[in-house]
Parts: sequence; structure tokens; C-alpha cells
Amino acid sequence: MDPCEEDSVVLQPSEEHQEDGSVPPTGSQDQVESTQGQEEDSGAEWDTDLETDSGTNQTQSLSDAELYLQACERVGTVPVSLILHHLGEANLNLNHYGLGPLGAKALAIVLQNNNHVTNLELEDNALQIEGIRYLMEMLQTNISIQSLNLSNNHLHLEGADIISKMLLDNYYIKSIKLSGNDFDDSAVKYFADALKGDYVVKELDLSHNKFCDAGGVHLGHMLASNVGIEVLNLSWNHLSRSGAVAVCAGLKVNSTLKQLQLSWNGFSHMESESLGQALRQNSTLVVLDLRSNRIDNQAVTLLCHGLATNDTLRVLKLANNPLTNIGALTLLKTVTHNTQSAVEEIDISTVFVCEAFMELLEEARQRRPALDVRYSVMSSVTRNLSAFHIFQALDKEGTLQVSTHDFRKAVKEAKIRLDQQQLEWLIGKFDKNCTATINYRTRAGRKRELASISKDGEERKNRARCRGSCFSTLVCFE
Repeated sequence: MDPCEEDSVVLQPSEEHQEDGSVPPTGSQDQVESTQGQEEDSGAEWDTDLETDSGTNQTQSLSDAELYLQACERVGTVPVSLILHHLGEANLNLNHYGLGPLGAKALAIVLQNNNHVTNLELEDNALQIEGIRYLMEMLQTNISIQSLNLSNNHLHLEGADIISKMLLDNYYIKSIKLSGNDFDDSAVKYFADALKGDYVVKELDLSHNKFCDAGGVHLGHMLASNVGIEVLNLSWNHLSRSGAVAVCAGLKVNSTLKQLQLSWNGFSHMESESLGQALRQNSTLVVLDLRSNRIDNQAVTLLCHGLATNDTLRVLKLANNPLTNIGALTLLKTVTHNTQSAVEEIDISTVFVCEAFMELLEEARQRRPALDVRYSVMSSVTRNLSAFHIFQALDKEGTLQVSTHDFRKAVKEAKIRLDQQQLEWLIGKFDKNCTATINYRTRAGRKRELASISKDGEERKNRARCRGSCFSTLVCFE
């Protein structure tokens, strides 16, 4: 017997209640099987014991809170006060409440005909397969819930099968989050098959799962035929090689996707080349997140082959990749030379950029003031770590000079997030002549210098401005 049937507690219609309020027997096994046969005719592929439409008269006579309390009593679970207080609101956030299967059953009973809740958050609730069955049956009658979060419930392959069957007949769920459920390549096939040609689901979160090459192939086929998904999160998986290439192939012909998150996968040279080819043809993608992959200078060059002609992408995130200033300069040149480029934001915040990059960025911002490029630690050293105050504290005599030894020691004592290589690089930029001394000026001193430069020294003036922009205009270094 199905575990769900063993825990059978049915909310019966009001006309079947006895005068003393007790509930009569639920019927013989033959009656149960007959009911199950009718459910199969309606497309249901699992059997649970939630109240059906035959109980509409009773549910209408009870408030949502009363119905929930009654369901908890009959199911044998403790009511959750938050549910009682928010059943009449659009957002019902039950993340990390530990509902378990019985708590999910009581909730499913009250939500069957609820028309208030539109966003249901059930992350990390130990729902188990039994709880998922109750919730999916509830969604067969509920028409108000549009956003559903089932992340971190460790649903595995069987859970994927149950949810995908709901998606096949889905007309109302527009956003579904399934992060951290131990879904593997076999599990993702269920979702891919259910969403081929689907136009209802707009946001799908499958991050923090275990998709590899075969899973990527399934997802690629889904992307090629899906006509609804606009936001897709595939971060924290194992997509590389043939799996990543297949995802890119699907992206190439997809016509609806606007945001694609691929951080923490295995994208390198081959994958970046495929992604570049996809960007040449794709005309809808707006946000692309490739943080924390294996994209180096060569890989970003391959990616730029697509960026050179793409005119829709606005946000590109590449932080925490093994890029250097060479790759950063290649990327900036590609974006600025493409006159049709729509890129407004580039995140390469972990890359140390060179002076040539700063000069090119300054020129690009003259033409495109909205261009936001987050680069290296240099722009944050003076802004976030108060470099000017560090120099003032070290230079007690006001000589406008500090030794590199003292500066190095002060940075470490201030617990600034720089490793040894980054710190030495920074000191090298400050002390280009290797004099073991850093000369600095205040912002006011720099303004006086610029004011004294004659018109025929315009080139020198531009260099000074570029140098100042690199250090957040707080401090100017010799």
C-alpha cells in the first residue's frame, strides 16, 4: 500500500458529517480503488488523500485559519502560527520551518481552494517525497499560486519525476526554484522533457545540483524548444565540455531567455568558444553571469568573438576567473569598438588592470557615460580602505612621503583583503622607481597641479586625470 494511503485522513464534505460532529468511516477498499480510477482518468499519476472538490461546501463555511487548524488536528501535526496569520496574504514564506510531510499535508489541504497566496516559499522543510506528493496534488486545484520555492529539500530523482508531472499540466506556476535538491543528469531529463515547448514558466532555478555532460545535453535540447523561460539559474553545477556546449547550442536558437547564470561550473576554452558563437546569433539575452569559472585570457578572447556583434547583452559578470589585465583590455576593446554594443555593466572586479585599460575606459566613458566597469582592487583600496588616512597616520611629520616598509605593515595591520602578491603589486605601482618611498599628495594638491598646467601641456593633464581616476580621487601618487 502506498505510504500516503496508510496515513489516510480525509476532510469529508459537510453533508457526510454526523450530527455529533464525528466522521464516519471513509469507505471500503473497492470504493477507494474506484476513486483512484477516476483520478487517473483526470491525469493524476499518484494517489494522495487530500480533500477533493466534493468538500467545497464545507470549506466555504470555514475560514482558512479554521480549516488549517482542523487539518492539523486530523493529520496529527502541530499548527504553525505563521501560517495562521498569513493565509490571507499574497506572500507565504515558510522557509526553514521544518514542516515535514505531515505539515506539508495540512498546508496542502488549506491551500487547495485558497485564492490569496501567490508566492509560496518552502525551502529547507524536509518535505520528503510524501510531502511533495501532497503539494503537487494541491496545485491541481489551486489557481492562485504563481511562484513556488522547493529548494534544499533533497528530493532526488523521484521528486524530480513528481514535480515534472505537475509541470506537464501547469497553467499557473510562473516561477519555480529547485536549487539544492541533489538532482542529477537523470533527474534533469524529467524537467527538460516537461518544459520543451512550455510557455508558462518564466523563471527556473536549478542551481546547486549535480548536472554534468548528459544533463547539459538535456538542458540544451530544452532551451532550443522552450518559448517561455526568461530567467535560468544553472550555477553551482558541473557543466563543462559536451554538456556546456549543448547548453550554448540551445541558447543560440532560444528566443526568450533574458538572464542566464552559469557561475561555478567548468567553463574554459571550448565552452567559451561555444558561448561566443551563441552570442553572435542570440538576440534576447541581457544578463550573463560567468563568475568563478576557468575563463582565462584566451577564453575571454573566444568569448569576445560573439560580443563583437551582439547588440542585446547589457550585463557581463566575469569576476573570480583567471583573467589578467591582458584579457581585461581585450574585453574592453571589444565592447567599445562594437558601436552597437548594449553592454552597460562589466564585472571583472578581481582583475588588476593596467594604465592602458584605464585610458581606454576613460575614453569609452566620454561616449558612454553609463558604462560601469568594476575592475581590480585598485578602485576599492582608496574608497573602502581609506588610503589617505593610512598615509596621514604614517606620515606624522607631514612630509608627504612614507616608506614602503611602513605602508606594507600598516596594510597588514588594517586587515586589508590583499594577499602578498596583490600587496607587492600595489606597492610597485606606488613606488615605480623602487626607491622604497611612496610620495603622495592630497586632492587639493593635485588640483593645484592641474590648474598650473598650461594649455600646451594638455596631454600631461589627461595623464594626470587618468591616474587620479584610478585611485578614486582621494590620493594622488608620484
